[in-house]
Amino acid sequence: MRLDLRLAERWIKPKSHVLDLGCGDGELLAHLRDNFAVTGYGLEIDEDKINDCVARGVNVIQQNLNDGLANFADNSFDNVIMTQALQAVEKPDKLLLDMLRVGKQAIITFPNFAHWKTRGYLFLKGKMPVSEALPYSWYNTPNIHLCTFKDFEILCQQLDIKILNRLAVDDDLQDNLLMKRFPNLMGEVAIYRVSR
Repeated sequence: MRLDLRLAERWIKPKSHVLDLGCGDGELLAHLRDNFAVTGYGLEIDEDKINDCVARGVNVIQQNLNDGLANFADNSFDNVIMTQALQAVEKPDKLLLDMLRVGKQAIITFPNFAHWKTRGYLFLKGKMPVSEALPYSWYNTPNIHLCTFKDFEILCQQLDIKILNRLAVDDDLQDNLLMKRFPNLMGEVAIYRVSR
């Protein structure tokens, strides 16, 4: 089972109300609905993925995350989830605050730009890295705000956001002792659960 599904099972209570930003094909919301009676919505911009959501019976709204979450009331969700999209939005700090305005907690994942392979790639090749976690070339990447574990934690401190949980995992979404001990160097993907 995917790590985000396992974490959702651990971090999201049964019968809670969830908003999934950039929900893709709706797999996570369908899993939570079918196994934990979770209700909610997904936001997605890609029409093919929206069709996949509809086929799964997932409530989905076509929306660009750069437009914010103004169409949702304060505290209308228990959890807001955003996987692998924080680095692709225009104003990640504003969206993070908006996520915690509409939800009691947020779960966020993003690629860690300080991972040792990324550092080595830059050092040895002198050009922007391409990897499974960062699969695009510099000129066609949707990633406009790459960050590290440290960058994200500094942002949370500046925005007065509490970090409830942090995980460092590789591109296969597996963790180990080195990643727990040195997340900024060893973790390829960052996973956070935060609240106000």
